[in-house]
Amino acid sequence: MRMSRRGLVIQARTRWLLVGLALLFSLVLLMYLLECAPQTDGNGSLPGIVGENMGKEYYQALLQEQEEHYQNRATSLKRQIAQLKQELQEMSDKLKSLQEKKSPKVNGMNYQGTKEQASTDLLEFLHSQIDKAEVSVGAKLPSEYGVIPFESFTSIKVFQLEMGLTRHPEEKPVRKDKRDELMEVIEAGLEVINNPDEEDGQDEDDGVGERQLYSENDFIEGYYRTERDKGTQYELFYKKMDGMEYRHVTLFRPFGPLMKVKSETVDISRSIINIIVPLAGRTEAFAQFMQNFRDVCIHQDKRVHLTVVYFGQDGLSEVKGILESVARETNFHNYTLVSLNEEFNRGRGLDVGARAWEKGEVLMFFCDVDVYFTAEFLNSCRLNAEPGKKVFYPVVFSLYNPAIVYANQDIPPPVEQQLVHKKDSGFWRDFGFGMTCQYRTDFLTVGGFDLEVKGWGVEDVHLYRKYLHSDLIVIRTPVPGLFHLWHEKHCVDELTPEQYRMCIQSKAMNEASHSHLGMLVFREEIETHLRKQAYRTNSEAVG
Repeated sequence: MRMSRRGLVIQARTRWLLVGLALLFSLVLLMYLLECAPQTDGNGSLPGIVGENMGKEYYQALLQEQEEHYQNRATSLKRQIAQLKQELQEMSDKLKSLQEKKSPKVNGMNYQGTKEQASTDLLEFLHSQIDKAEVSVGAKLPSEYGVIPFESFTSIKVFQLEMGLTRHPEEKPVRKDKRDELMEVIEAGLEVINNPDEEDGQDEDDGVGERQLYSENDFIEGYYRTERDKGTQYELFYKKMDGMEYRHVTLFRPFGPLMKVKSETVDISRSIINIIVPLAGRTEAFAQFMQNFRDVCIHQDKRVHLTVVYFGQDGLSEVKGILESVARETNFHNYTLVSLNEEFNRGRGLDVGARAWEKGEVLMFFCDVDVYFTAEFLNSCRLNAEPGKKVFYPVVFSLYNPAIVYANQDIPPPVEQQLVHKKDSGFWRDFGFGMTCQYRTDFLTVGGFDLEVKGWGVEDVHLYRKYLHSDLIVIRTPVPGLFHLWHEKHCVDELTPEQYRMCIQSKAMNEASHSHLGMLVFREEIETHLRKQAYRTNSEAVG
């Protein structure tokens, strides 16, 4: 049978299309081989000549870093090759569909229509999973135990709450599938930013120049959590080194391929944080707090207001003197000192501090004098709180008693050197809800603190529960830039039984790690063993 002219044209176009795709695939494969080939650098320093003083460990770390870089790059190229294969398959499917259009219908519907309907049904199901998950609107929860916390991550580390006996508060993902998952998510976020849809509301070039492209090096931090019956939510933040705008991408994997939820630009350059600190006595701790405040807030961030609510008269003049000294030395005057001549009540102090602000809406960070924070944390505070939408409840890393942690040293190291995420140095304080970032209008809307609660601890939980019962989304995640410094706790008799129990629990958990406490408990047994060993050694030497 002689083929029609139209059939010959389609066949010719099909051949050329397949040849073009095969050439494209070969080119990408060649790029992959070149990229994975080891690079040589004739100008690199040689161990033992220029870099001898840097030590073997430095070069081992450098080699490991380069190896991880090439492995990540190779994984990325393999993923691109897989995507090209998929596109090739899709093109083949399209060619088949041209032929299927001429095929007879089955039960009034052709094969192509059945396939499109199945795809539509699947897409509707996946979107319904997003709607059911706590992505766009907060879920009303019965208690603080109902919250599914996020875990935070960077391009090389994960900060996790659930540790068990083998995991650590900060670690590199050990499992390859976990590393690949996070790299895939970071790359998917880059794809969303660099190739925006019309619905994202981003202009291609703004009429000025080419649109700025983002890379893996621009990834700052991310959070993820999994709702077991729905999927995994990812909140990703990117920023150029020389800019103040953040790109925020929300992705959701509804137990299937990643799906974009939203992509937006977040400008925090004018976002002021009102840091509110309730205080009574403890002037030495306040002096240390102000040193951190000077370094982070005045010299680095420069977009903060400090509100100190002081209870009583004892020590008030010292606190005032510290604030005035910092103001003179740094020309910083964005602070307010409120004096209350009454018994200390943390909730009352924070409530007074929030209402003392008279300049409209503001982001508030409820803080304690024993907390050490970084400039990166302040930006996390800005990125994860949104008026009428989200409140941020970071999980603090609480440091143990340095006298126990560093018992083998003459004196503990400076505070800055104690700020490490290790099992024996501290723990994620996941039962504490005192440090929080929220907007003033949201705080007033939910009713603020329960001022009838006096003393320690419970008022924070009550406020937290108010947000859980509202429509606001609660972002709960460990953050690497927030530390609670150890200090001795005193549980007074005036506390209620529940408050006293919480105070004692906190005191016990703050002292030392499981292993260090075990060493203290079995100290006499250990010393007896050492004495026996020494006696046996001496006896053998004499004999």
